[in-house]
Amino acid sequence: MAAKQPTLAQDDWFPSGPELTAVVTSAKGPAGSLPLTDSALRSRPSGDLFGWTQDAAMGWNPAELGRDEYLVLSTQGGLRAPDGEPIALGYHTGHWEVGLLVEAAAREIRAGGGIPFAAACSDPCDGRSQGTRGMYDSLAYRNDAAIVLRRLIRSLPTRKGVIGVATCDKGHPAMLMALAGSPDLPGVVVPGGVTLPPVSGEDAGRIQTIGARYSHGELTLREAAELGCRACATPGGGCQFLGTAATSQVIGEALGLSLPHSALAPSGQPVWLELARGSARAVANQRAAGLTTADMVTEESIRNAMVVHAAFGGSTNLLLHVPAIAHAAGLRRPTVDDWAEINRTTPRLVSVLPNGPADHPTVRVFLAGGVPEVMLHLRRLGLLNTSTKTALAEPLDKVLDAWEKSDRRWRVREQLRQSDGVDPDDVIYSPERAAEQGLTGTLAFPTGNVAPDGAVVKATSIDRSLFREGVYRHTGAARVFTSEAAAMAAIKSPEEHGLSPGNVIVLAGAGPIGTGMEETYQLTSALKHLAWGKQVPLITDARFSGVSTGACIGHIGPEGLAGGPIGKLLDGDQIEITIDPAQASGSVNLIGDTHGTRDQAWGAEELDRRPSRDDLAEAEGLHDDTRLWAALQTLSGGAWGGCVYDAKMIRDAVRRNE
Repeated sequence: MAAKQPTLAQDDWFPSGPELTAVVTSAKGPAGSLPLTDSALRSRPSGDLFGWTQDAAMGWNPAELGRDEYLVLSTQGGLRAPDGEPIALGYHTGHWEVGLLVEAAAREIRAGGGIPFAAACSDPCDGRSQGTRGMYDSLAYRNDAAIVLRRLIRSLPTRKGVIGVATCDKGHPAMLMALAGSPDLPGVVVPGGVTLPPVSGEDAGRIQTIGARYSHGELTLREAAELGCRACATPGGGCQFLGTAATSQVIGEALGLSLPHSALAPSGQPVWLELARGSARAVANQRAAGLTTADMVTEESIRNAMVVHAAFGGSTNLLLHVPAIAHAAGLRRPTVDDWAEINRTTPRLVSVLPNGPADHPTVRVFLAGGVPEVMLHLRRLGLLNTSTKTALAEPLDKVLDAWEKSDRRWRVREQLRQSDGVDPDDVIYSPERAAEQGLTGTLAFPTGNVAPDGAVVKATSIDRSLFREGVYRHTGAARVFTSEAAAMAAIKSPEEHGLSPGNVIVLAGAGPIGTGMEETYQLTSALKHLAWGKQVPLITDARFSGVSTGACIGHIGPEGLAGGPIGKLLDGDQIEITIDPAQASGSVNLIGDTHGTRDQAWGAEELDRRPSRDDLAEAEGLHDDTRLWAALQTLSGGAWGGCVYDAKMIRDAVRRNE
């Protein structure tokens, strides 16, 4: 039972002991003097001069001022004591330890003769907000954070380079957007790494299903309590699966914004801290070489990142983040056709949670060689542009040559064999072994009369037993819900809500306008871990967590509240789904109703005739902040354009309506 909080007596409202009221009214100030010159006083802006006053006040030796200044930005959250004891909790493990990376990078900057500055814009936890109104702010936060981070960069006019430290689902993409959007500066992103799985227990993805499994009698109360306690076995880092956080770290490295072999390092360990020190050296080296983030983030490196995404089997959320990074860098945003073409030609090579075939945690991917190991295979297939620059200020081709014969590569792969008894080639497959294992392409992009503007499914995460001749096919009666809570209630009590194996769950009205495009992992995780769940596909205008598995089709456009066909579906409608991973394609069509099965043409005409559902409405509790985000991103290309704010498109739309 929680301790009862004492009532504050009126006498304690204004504590007034002598130690509190003996207020000092002046101080001597720092010793020494600023290294000012006649030229500086005559020509430099007052902000530069006052900045030195502030630096001295904070305790920096004034004699050392005037050296190159570097900014270390982070998503740090919570407050840790020096021994790691929590003083105030953070929202998640992903930002709990990143202050250690900030410190390591800052000390390295100082050791190299520079002056480090540190600032932070913390981030939320998508796991913590699943199924709550907090999820309505999740995707919108990314744009806001990127804006704040860029403003912080610009607000230190004397900085010579930037190091970003971030880990998780929205903070890490926001940091990539911030540095890509600072094309005149050297920059490196330090990924915050991953947490370790428990020696005995469940990973952080599976553990989020304890409510559904308990409701179905698949877990006891004691089992749920004990498993939930130890799922995150170490206090820092992103979740142990290749979800959005891990995928974003992979993408940052593939873009050239992070050091080679930095994504997915285990949080808190020596190799993790060395990545921060190495990043500090790298940003200074970029400055010396005259390079900036614009030299790393190019059309070619964006494509490389998309190829690496396909080879890893990454989260569908990167379809929102990669275009946003490209937009921030002033580059062409990749289209759904670009994604489809890459996913048709790139083999999946990584065996990892949640995709399998074996459910290796992400730390094993790091030990198996991580991004550079996958890139070695992709280079051999001719799928990469290896002339792109890396964070080391060297071409990718040269870096991969060095990785292939490095002592580090041999040692980490051998460590995986010794510690876990796992062959690294069983975690990161060669293309030939991947083909033998039957690994399919990562993403498919269904269209059809329910999704005329397109949709996406992580085809690689569908149970392979459901494919026939390489194609997934399902026809079933729709069970339509207009809130995630109602859909979750049906999954927990299917008989009460008329849900049965073979049905197609439809969640409509959960796109950007309805909910801020909420992430519906509690639905997909429950279906994955219930015995009958793989027999029930899900279609929605919302999005999914990167750890989602199954026939889960999201990003359906147009969204229901924009008049899309998904918002016109009724209980009992016959929905036909096909997914062809080899072609990165598929379809979602209405082909009948409660009166019988017809065909796609009938479905298209029927949807044209129908009005939107009466119960379709924006979510209760949706804040004006998110309504504004939804309106601005709609004017900027919508979900398929990365949910960004495109200033030109917004201004043009406003002028047309003046």
